[in-house]
Amino acid sequence: MDSTQVLADTLQKSEDNSSSWIVEHITDSSVLDIEPFGVIHLPSIQFNLFGMDLDLSITKHVVFLWIAAIILLILMRYTASRYKKSLIPKGIANVIEMIVTFIRDEIAAPTIGENYAVKFLPFLGTIFFFILTCNLLGLLPYGATATSNISVTGSLALISFLMIQGAGMKKNGVLGYIKGLIPHGVPVFLIPIMFVVELLGLFTKPFALTIRLFANMTAGHVVILALIGLIFILKTPFISPVSILFALFIYLLELLVALIQAYIFTMLSSLFIGMAIHQEH
Repeated sequence: MDSTQVLADTLQKSEDNSSSWIVEHITDSSVLDIEPFGVIHLPSIQFNLFGMDLDLSITKHVVFLWIAAIILLILMRYTASRYKKSLIPKGIANVIEMIVTFIRDEIAAPTIGENYAVKFLPFLGTIFFFILTCNLLGLLPYGATATSNISVTGSLALISFLMIQGAGMKKNGVLGYIKGLIPHGVPVFLIPIMFVVELLGLFTKPFALTIRLFANMTAGHVVILALIGLIFILKTPFISPVSILFALFIYLLELLVALIQAYIFTMLSSLFIGMAIHQEH
């Protein structure tokens, strides 16, 4: 998020004290605002392919997605190198091991089954660490929360959706998986209706993953910006201590939310994979 000075400058430039400036700070843009050091304009990449106009411009959220990927690549390679030197790593490597073990034993094993937990652990671990890193980057000065972009959360949910369907079809076969969508014991005349309902249910799961992560990561930032903005909107020093204290409280709460949302996305993805594999339950 931007600094308090940037918020003040934005409000001073606005002719009215509307809430539009909050939207500007939480939405994606083609510039990186690092005042007072300056503004970085990101390159615009647009071209026409087979009559279609494609926009592959680099945006603020794309940059922070790359930063998150680079951080995880360095962190995981470092952790792997620690294991080559010692089977009992220390420091950050030990923390990574604890988290991976927790994902395996407390998320994957109960929802997918111990026989399949290890197979899906790389996917679940990647999803957890990537979402957590993106969430935390948004809490740094001049940072941006890529997971507050519905396109990002939708893409993550799409990856989970493909993994869920692929896991179900690999275990039960394509036809077996489709047949398994209909619960056992359903009267014949209800089969067409239940098939449509279950088919829609396949798509509501990734939709829920998309909206849950997007809404939760956006809401906290809006509250923090609104509380800080009260200082400049009301233009009185008496509101400053209250605004700052409440903003600090929400900020600390956002640290917890960042962890919880990564956990929930991973848990639900694991649960949906387990439901696709074990259709008989």
